[in-house]
Amino acid sequence: MKILYGIQGTGHGHISRAREIIPILSQKADVDVLVSGYNCSMNLEDIDVIQKRGISLTYDSEGSVSYLKTALNLKPITFVRDIQALNVKEYNLIVSDFEPVTAWVSQQKNVFSIALSHQASFVSEKSPRPAKRSVIGEQILKHFAPCTTHIGFHFKMYDSFILPPIIRRDVRSLSPKKGSHVTVYLPAFNHQKLLQKFLRVPEVEWHIFSPACENSYNVMNVTVNPVGNKTFLDSMKNSFGVITGAGFETCAEAMFLGKKLLAIPISNQYEQYCNAAALKKMGVQTIRKVDESFVDILRNWVDQTPAVELSEIADTSKLVDLLIKLGIKQQSPIQSEDLLEKEVSRPFLTV
Repeated sequence: MKILYGIQGTGHGHISRAREIIPILSQKADVDVLVSGYNCSMNLEDIDVIQKRGISLTYDSEGSVSYLKTALNLKPITFVRDIQALNVKEYNLIVSDFEPVTAWVSQQKNVFSIALSHQASFVSEKSPRPAKRSVIGEQILKHFAPCTTHIGFHFKMYDSFILPPIIRRDVRSLSPKKGSHVTVYLPAFNHQKLLQKFLRVPEVEWHIFSPACENSYNVMNVTVNPVGNKTFLDSMKNSFGVITGAGFETCAEAMFLGKKLLAIPISNQYEQYCNAAALKKMGVQTIRKVDESFVDILRNWVDQTPAVELSEIADTSKLVDLLIKLGIKQQSPIQSEDLLEKEVSRPFLTV
């Protein structure tokens, strides 16, 4: 079997998930990998990839998603040319982790495709949403990377085709301990402004990780660090809590490690608003702004908010077997959903 695997290069979650799936998938099929996104910050290291411009969300100076800047950065002619240039008839299956070039080419050239992503979970109305829905946000989630059928990931199995998170090996191998500090990763916020807030809670040690920080430094009870995988995981492993955006993977990893969590979704990032709604239902504290009430919220969170643990994760090997089975059968969307409902069951999971 020959598979084309498309990955959205924006955000670490898509790349991290691919690092878990592709090595196992490559043992059972011939896999070509395509990565798109013009603000990619991660790579697949030793895996050869086809690189395309694709489509990426663009952020403004305050860290909020700007639909206007996103639209202005679109290059539709390049996007169409990228689709037309792909010879996909040689593939038995296309897998798209929220990657639009592979998804749209599968629709145009009638190749069976599977949407394999957190975003795919929002095809279901059972996946939690915020009280106020975004029409634009809903359309992006559902139509950005359209495929024949869907396998989604979410904090819980809200529907028959939704699995719990895939947790990367780097995190599964950790032996977490409850230390005296809190790990903070809020890349949409200026770390200097965050520093001033956390200094006002001197009874707690704070480890801030910021993409805008070049060298680590310490001020009183706050340490500011550049973003690095090992240093971040070491901090999270030994923390008693994590404060982060409402991105799917980092929140899932924090809960998997048994850390108390405070989630602050990126402004105008509708997917994160949906994640925050799901987290709130699970008992995780979420807030929308870092304002004058933030210091009091921090103290209350530290003293009173319990940890909410992730009870289930997906088994990557069994997921790969399911992808192969779906690729071989190449059924209609309805038939594929029926097969998924039979296959996605408790024995599919690990704890």
